[in-house]
Amino acid sequence: MLRKSVVWGSICLFILAFHAVCYGETLQFEHVMNIGTKGIDPGQFQYVEDFAWSADGKLLATDAINSNIQAFDKTSGKYLSQFGGKSTGFEKPEGIAVDKNGNIFVADYQAGFIRKYGKDYKQVKQFSGLGADPGQTEKSEFIDIYNGLLYVPEQGSHRVDVFDLNGKFKFMFCKQGNGPGELFKPEAAKFNSKGILYVVDLGNHRVQVFDKDGKFLKEWGKKGSAPGEFQRPAGLAIDKDDNVYVSEIDNNRIQVFDSEGKPLAMWGKDGTGNGEFKNLHGMGPAQRAAARRQFRLATVSAAQGE
Repeated sequence: MLRKSVVWGSICLFILAFHAVCYGETLQFEHVMNIGTKGIDPGQFQYVEDFAWSADGKLLATDAINSNIQAFDKTSGKYLSQFGGKSTGFEKPEGIAVDKNGNIFVADYQAGFIRKYGKDYKQVKQFSGLGADPGQTEKSEFIDIYNGLLYVPEQGSHRVDVFDLNGKFKFMFCKQGNGPGELFKPEAAKFNSKGILYVVDLGNHRVQVFDKDGKFLKEWGKKGSAPGEFQRPAGLAIDKDDNVYVSEIDNNRIQVFDSEGKPLAMWGKDGTGNGEFKNLHGMGPAQRAAARRQFRLATVSAAQGE
């Protein structure tokens, strides 16, 4: 059920959808809708983590506590369907990505496995498993697909694992640290249109950039609250112009950068109103509408009511 405001006497999880209208280098943002309330029923959430767009344009959202994936109409926010659930073996499904054929990949943060679903939401296969060995994952987060490969950032092993779309392990890169090309609790890995991979390095309060083979290219950001600085960056999305959107857990805001890391815009503050955030996490990739170069971006906030 669509709510204009979802502030209750307990933690309430909701999705905020934005569209951005771009005029040259000017970015303007308008709040579009909130979706959901706290609960276990269809259309409700306990802890939303990440988003993707299905092949037919539905908004897919993972819920780490309800252990399911829900689908919503992208225009109205109406609940449509769900799949997964604790009865299927999910513990904490978090990262989600969709390939060019419409197959849906979901990474379980706690159980360590990755599941592949068809467009009909029926499971095709399960691969990987909990552990630190090559091909295993520990605390996998917000994933992405590029050129037939699935990239999986791991908070537990402080690296990115790469699989083909049949689940075969290919390679991995990075190790724990704070130097260039090293990671500490990577939260999200997303590609731009040119095959450049951006990784949100939560524990080091920065964004790092790699090529598709894992070669380090550059980084930006440090701990702080000024433009271009971060306090536990978490979510990551990239629009059709290769602008990079980064959400921050502690600064309760979203920053926008060009592909080279130049700050373009930022919005959000601590609160429970429209355009205000608490405990920001994943973001859905910005989708281009047919007219006016509009973009629709989904993000999630956990709002503590009073």
